[in-house]
Amino acid sequence: MKSPKELIRISIADDHPVVLNGIKDMLLQYPHIRLEQTYADGESLLEGLKHNCPDVLLLDIQMPGKSGDELVPVLTKTYPRLRILILSNFNQMIYIHNMLSNGAAGYLSKNTDEKAIVEAIETVYRGGEYLKPDVRQKLDEFRKQIRWKTSTKYGLTPREKDILRLMLKEYSNPEIAEELCISLRTVENYRFNLATKLEVKNTIGLVKKVIELGLLD
Repeated sequence: MKSPKELIRISIADDHPVVLNGIKDMLLQYPHIRLEQTYADGESLLEGLKHNCPDVLLLDIQMPGKSGDELVPVLTKTYPRLRILILSNFNQMIYIHNMLSNGAAGYLSKNTDEKAIVEAIETVYRGGEYLKPDVRQKLDEFRKQIRWKTSTKYGLTPREKDILRLMLKEYSNPEIAEELCISLRTVENYRFNLATKLEVKNTIGLVKKVIELGLLD
């Protein structure tokens, strides 16, 4: 674990000068947090990170050119050690969910107080995730709705779920048949039907989709 008092290098991507200047002034009180660069659009951010990648990036969702939700998957793949903290007044849960799912480490509203901003920077720098309690609660509720809608859409039967659970435990077809007291042919039919229902081509794709969609949660 890194100490929060180690030097934390941050950059900010936001097209609002008032926000940028406000954070700049605020950080003058915290010598362990150094502002490296600021960017007003996605293209300049992508170019700038090639030459100077900070520890933490404060990223707005809505910017000219490439938006924050487009940038997050690209940045996390290109710079796996970069910790991304979403700083935005755009608080629709679908965007927050997608950006966190794609590797962002936290979310803050732009009207968040100074103490919380510093705490969030330190938390994500240490490898943690930062969400204020009210945002976390809303996000949890949103994710539950997604799981419910997904489960309803695919309509998995109890037996299909039993087989999927055993597949996630890496049971072979004969082992699944023995565990559930059904024939090997029945297991094979279930697996074929599951692959068709979930629109995947193989077992790896099936397991991946089950995990991504939270079908067994």
